Amino acid sequence: MSAPRSWWVIVGLLGLSGALIMFPLGTVPMLGGLIAAAVIAGVVVSSYGSARIRVVAGSLVAGDARIPVAALGAAEALDAEEARAWRMHKADPRAFMLMRSYVPGAVRVEVTDPADPTPYVYLSSREPEALVAALEAERAQGLR
Repeated sequence: MSAPRSWWVIVGLLGLSGALIMFPLGTVPMLGGLIAAAVIAGVVVSSYGSARIRVVAGSLVAGDARIPVAALGAAEALDAEEARAWRMHKADPRAFMLMRSYVPGAVRVEVTDPADPTPYVYLSSREPEALVAALEAERAQGLR
């Protein structure tokens, strides 16, 4: 995933703000303020928007979490309206959620491991059907 284009416009505006703050000190500090503010804001936006979701080697890897597919139950692709409901009034505070409010779709996967108190995993995804298919394919391969 990556952050929306509008966020990168805000990064540019923050860089401009840094330059304006340093303007009274002269040209060189103004350029330093522009560069420093833009780089810091860019790093924050880039790190926020760089969360990756992958299904590899029998595991679902979502951001920093690595969950064995064997510990997961049914996966459900959610449309925009249902995803919003699971982010809000249907949400369980014990769930693992990798949310990006600017991504309309999502996948909800039940956690079946009795030792894990997490009831489900909620993952924002631009292609929820493809993620569900990848989980099902990995589960089928693990059964062989």
